[in-house]
Amino acid sequence: MKQEYIIYKLSESIKTTSRIDPDLFVKYNVKRGLRNEDHSGVLVGLTKIGDVVGYERLPQGGLKAIPGKLVYRGIDVEDLVKGFYAENRFGFEETAFLLLSGYLPDKEEDEVFRSLIATYMPLEQKTKMNILDLEGQDIMNILARCVLEMYIFDPAPDDTSRENLIRQSIELIARFPTIIAYAYNVVRHSRQGRSLHIRHPKENLSVAENFLYMLKGEFTDLEARVLDLALVLHAEHGGGNNSTFTVRVTSSSGTDTYSSIAAAIGSLKGPLHGGANKAVTDQFLHLKETIRDWTDVQEIDDYLMKMLRKEVYDKKGLIYGIGHAVYTVSDPRALLLKEKARELAVEKGREREFAFLELLEERAVGCFMNYKGNQVNKRVCANVDFYSGFVYDMIGLPQEVYTPLFAMSRITGWTAHRIEELNFDSRRIIRPAYKNVAELKKFLPLKKR
Repeated sequence: MKQEYIIYKLSESIKTTSRIDPDLFVKYNVKRGLRNEDHSGVLVGLTKIGDVVGYERLPQGGLKAIPGKLVYRGIDVEDLVKGFYAENRFGFEETAFLLLSGYLPDKEEDEVFRSLIATYMPLEQKTKMNILDLEGQDIMNILARCVLEMYIFDPAPDDTSRENLIRQSIELIARFPTIIAYAYNVVRHSRQGRSLHIRHPKENLSVAENFLYMLKGEFTDLEARVLDLALVLHAEHGGGNNSTFTVRVTSSSGTDTYSSIAAAIGSLKGPLHGGANKAVTDQFLHLKETIRDWTDVQEIDDYLMKMLRKEVYDKKGLIYGIGHAVYTVSDPRALLLKEKARELAVEKGREREFAFLELLEERAVGCFMNYKGNQVNKRVCANVDFYSGFVYDMIGLPQEVYTPLFAMSRITGWTAHRIEELNFDSRRIIRPAYKNVAELKKFLPLKKR
C-alpha cells in the first residue's frame, strides 16, 4: 500500500471521525467557542488589566446595548487618548507602563521608561543575521521565530520572579518594532529583488516614529501620531480574546515567557483574529472598483445586500469590519481612530475615499441589521478594523505588516496578562473539560480487522 494512499485514506476518515453533531452541544449544554447563547463570552477568569464594555445584563434576563467603553487599568481609553492629545505627547509608551504596572507614571518614571525601551530596541547581531539568512515569506512566522530565539540570549529565561518578568516584558515591547521592520525589508528584498536597506532605531524617537523610520525612512508628524494612536487602541482588549487567552493558558502551565508569547503570535496570525484589517482593506478596494457612484445610497445598499446574501464578492455572507463579540452601539476604538483618519485623509488628499468609507459604515450597519438582525439578536456597529486598514494604507504601510503591527501593540497586553496569571496567590493550571461523545468499541486483533 503506497504512502500517498495511506495519507488519502486517513484524510477521508476525518470526514466522520472528526465531526461532532451540533445538536450534542445543546444536549450537553456545552458552550461552543466559550460563548453563551447570546454570543457573550463565558466567564473563565478575573483580571484587573482591561475591561471591554458593550452591553449591560438586565435583572430580568437579556442584554441592553450601550455605547462601548474600553478601560485600561480602570482608566477609560478615551480619557487616556484625550490626555495625550492635550499635552501633544506620544502615548504608546505611557500606555505600556500603565498596563504593566497598574498606574500612570510621573514625569521622571515616564522618561526613564522611554529610555529603557530605546536601550532595548536594537537587536542582537545573531538575531539580525538569522532574519537575513533564514529569510521567510511571512512576517508573523519570522516574529515568532525571533521571539523563541530571544530565550537563548536571556540570562534568566525561565525565571518567573516579578522583576525578571518586567524586564522580559519591556525587552519584548521594545524589540517587536525592530524585528517587524527588519523582517519586512527582508521579505520585500526577497520578493521584489530590491536592494536591502536596514535602518537602525534612534534613541530620540518614540516607538511609533522609530517603526516608521525603520520601515520607510521618511514620515510626517501626523502619520506618526495616528500610528501611535492605533498602537494605544490595540494594546489591550481584556483577557478573553483568543491570543491573550492563549498567553494565560500557556502561562498557567509555568512555561517561559518566550514560549508563551510565541504561542500568542501563532493565535494572532489566524485570519479570524488578526487578519480582519486586511480583509476590510481588500473589501474596500473591491467596493471602490465596483460601486460606480460613491454617493448613491441605493446602489450601495443593493450591493451590500447581495454580499449578505452570498451572491457577490467572496460569497461568505459577511461585511468585514461590521459587528463585534462585545461592542453593540459603538466601538470606542473605531470612533477615536475614525477622527484621526479624517485628519489624515485631508493631509493625503483622500477626503473622497474617506467620505465613501464613512457612508459604507452607515449603510453596512443598516443593511446588516435589516438582513441579520433577528439572527444575531443584538445591535451591531463598525469595529476598529473598519478604519484601521485605511489608516495604515494612508500612512504608507504595506499589508504584510498589518497583523504584525497588531502584535507590536498587543504585546503590551499579553505581557501584562502573563504577569497577572503568574502572580495569583493560588495558581492553577487552566484545564477546561471536554465531554467525550464517541461510542465504545471492542478491540479486534490485527489479523481479524
